[in-house]
Amino acid sequence: MVVGAFPIAKLFYLGVRQMSKPVANRIKAGARRSDFFKTYICSPPAQLYHWIEMRTKMRIMGFRGSTIKPLNEEAAAELGAELLGEAIIFLIGGGCMILEYSRQATNSRRKEDELNETISSLQQQVGELALTAETLDAQLREVNRLLLSLPAPQPQK
Repeated sequence: MVVGAFPIAKLFYLGVRQMSKPVANRIKAGARRSDFFKTYICSPPAQLYHWIEMRTKMRIMGFRGSTIKPLNEEAAAELGAELLGEAIIFLIGGGCMILEYSRQATNSRRKEDELNETISSLQQQVGELALTAETLDAQLREVNRLLLSLPAPQPQK
């Protein structure tokens, strides 16, 4: 039974992706507690998200000119923390995908280089064999010429 190489890189990426959820939850919890995060990191994206979401819903329902009230500070901090957590998970997953793509591209490039090296080596061997065949052909012609230049043996009586 032949077993392929153990995909340690894929296992590592899976572990990183699995760890991203708890890490994101800790960052969200820290963002909820910190006034700086609430005010400058969580609230602005949450208010923008709320504004876009409500504006889209209002347009779908046919209310064109309605004004949209901003979220209160606590709801904005909560929504912002959720958005931050999802963004972290998304970035970690995207980073893992980019690293995996890079690894696969490197492996592919390496295999292609090996294949090109093998082809080059085979072409060189074919060239050497062609030269050897030409040399042997020339030697065979020389032997034939020498044989033809020898006097014909006289039949014995």
